[in-house]
Amino acid sequence: MLINCAAYQEGRKLADIPIVDISEYVCRPDCFVWVGLRDPNAAELEEMRLEFGLHPLAVEDAHHGHQRPKIEEYGDSLFAVMHLLELVEQQLIVGELNVFVGANYVLSVRSGSRQEFLGVRQRCEREPHLLKHGAGFVFYALMDAVVDRYFPIVDAFESELETIEEQIFAKGSARSNIERLYELKRRVTVLKHAVAPLMEASGKLHGGRVPPVCVDSQEYFRDVYDHLNRINSSVDAIRDTIGTAIQVNLAMVTIEESEVNKRLAAWAGIFAVATAFAGIWGMNFKSMPELQWEYGYPAALLLIAATCGILYRRFKRSGWL
Repeated sequence: MLINCAAYQEGRKLADIPIVDISEYVCRPDCFVWVGLRDPNAAELEEMRLEFGLHPLAVEDAHHGHQRPKIEEYGDSLFAVMHLLELVEQQLIVGELNVFVGANYVLSVRSGSRQEFLGVRQRCEREPHLLKHGAGFVFYALMDAVVDRYFPIVDAFESELETIEEQIFAKGSARSNIERLYELKRRVTVLKHAVAPLMEASGKLHGGRVPPVCVDSQEYFRDVYDHLNRINSSVDAIRDTIGTAIQVNLAMVTIEESEVNKRLAAWAGIFAVATAFAGIWGMNFKSMPELQWEYGYPAALLLIAATCGILYRRFKRSGWL
């Protein structure tokens, strides 16, 4: 589905153009075409390939999707894959943004995501002094928009982790805490898979050998790299904290089980004494003086109760009961 298709020159929009005129505008000096697609089919991608002269392998990756975040060079053009993440009801929805960048064109292909980038186009059009840098600046603006949308997700994960940490020492909550921590760890891993490869790939867009299309926007790509580095550090910190929290919860489970075992052992000891006395007096020997004593039965009960009471008091003082 075609979202928009416009031509720009010297940082200002010339006009919205039909797809069949793309190749004509791309050939003009100081002019570039910016096209946005959403969930295109194979025929639409093939049409774009012919108009822009895209590399078939890059088009194939964009069509099949489910690519690892990356930035690849095909001659003088770039092909970038970025993950679009959206947190909906504590579930992380993963989409994909594929960007084809050449000296005179930018083609963005959005798949599996409801996030829009119309604001990016409006922002660029409001800054013609930056937009005149051409396709490289548009590529930066798209990447920056994707990366900025990672920050609220990181904040949400940190808040959720803090909430779980507050419940760590609540009695009887260890099992539910571990389940929540593992679910959070799974979502954080998804974010890690989106950030780390993109950070590694974006490092080659500033300093050293920079692709020609990005030469005039190196400082902007360095800013994106810094943002990705911050997010990656936060993600690593969250993962480490989750690992520590899981260990603490497992320790709490062990402590709770130990407390239960101590209570069971204490009560077993008390009843074992009573059972021992009852077993002794329950033996069928004729020469047992207590059997003929008038007060033998109440005395036996009193002795059993007193012994059990002493044991209960001792266990209580030692914290076993």
